[in-house]
Amino acid sequence: MADMEIPPEWKKFRYRGKSLEELLEMPLDEFVKLLPSRQRRSLLRGFTPAQKKLLLKIRKVKKKGKAGKGKRGPVIKTHVRDLVILPEMIGLTIAVYNGKEFVPVRIVPEMIGHYLGEFSHTTKIVTHGEPGLKATRSSLHVASK
Repeated sequence: MADMEIPPEWKKFRYRGKSLEELLEMPLDEFVKLLPSRQRRSLLRGFTPAQKKLLLKIRKVKKKGKAGKGKRGPVIKTHVRDLVILPEMIGLTIAVYNGKEFVPVRIVPEMIGHYLGEFSHTTKIVTHGEPGLKATRSSLHVASK
């Protein structure tokens, strides 16, 4: 993990007083102590089989040095939304399923400690059309001003 090239804008990033280089070198059990209680509890309980599978894919892609990008978008696609973002995931683009489609999420240092699902929204903003546009008979009436 230490052989990753860190962009200059990430050099000054700090998480709970630790630099990015320190976080990348740190073992998982030490890193868990820095997390907020909900994320700490989640990781102390262990990884689910789906989370383990995703972590293996992440480590395989990092080993190859592809940075998570293929010819047709992100290399890693997942339905796992409840995995805490770890320092080893930084720099990857992971496509996270939101219930309808896979949303590409580029992982940056500021996302450490958050869940993958937080960056792949499951709802979208409702933008209503004009009254009467593909609507029922009752909504055809438009009040005059």
